[in-house]
Amino acid sequence: MDQQLQTFLDDLYRSSREHDERQADRLERWRNVEPDSARLLAVLVRALAPRRLLELGTSNAYSTIWLADAARAVGGSLTTVEVDPARAWQGRENLRRAGVEKLVEIRVEDAGEVLRTSSDGEWDFVFLDAERPAYAAYWPDLLRVLGSPGLLAVDNVLSHADEVAEFRALVAAEPRVAEALAPTGAGVLLVTHDTRR
Repeated sequence: MDQQLQTFLDDLYRSSREHDERQADRLERWRNVEPDSARLLAVLVRALAPRRLLELGTSNAYSTIWLADAARAVGGSLTTVEVDPARAWQGRENLRRAGVEKLVEIRVEDAGEVLRTSSDGEWDFVFLDAERPAYAAYWPDLLRVLGSPGLLAVDNVLSHADEVAEFRALVAAEPRVAEALAPTGAGVLLVTHDTRR
């Protein structure tokens, strides 16, 4: 990542945190991933070189920019999904300001619908950072659309452990995957198809 883009991301994260601190309603907050988590995702993309990346939960595109830069480095393509049109607009504006808007397809849709209409094995890398109570319902389709090998990264599994407990139980009970918890930021759960099983 070049220094100009890193500076933009640092400024975006700082301004987003300041914005969030002024919002009493959590739904009005941007709720960006922590920089350590974003950096972890970018390193994973660079290491795994996925061709097709899916982000569920664009918000103001902080994590999207990290993913787009990493996808560009390995020749991948990124689709990001945001259900709120106003947030999608803000995300698109930040992608433009960061100079990566041509690398990203933004879809204003419900994450569950995107998963339901995705093909089997369509996505090599999925970053899930949406409304946590829906994750358990997403699991069958997440498993179906994730390539093999493929990687699913799920944010907030430590900070909001109670909200993802059912989802984590489903993951743990699935014999076709392997999982690991990265205790960085709010906690990132990494799930991959275990092709040996």
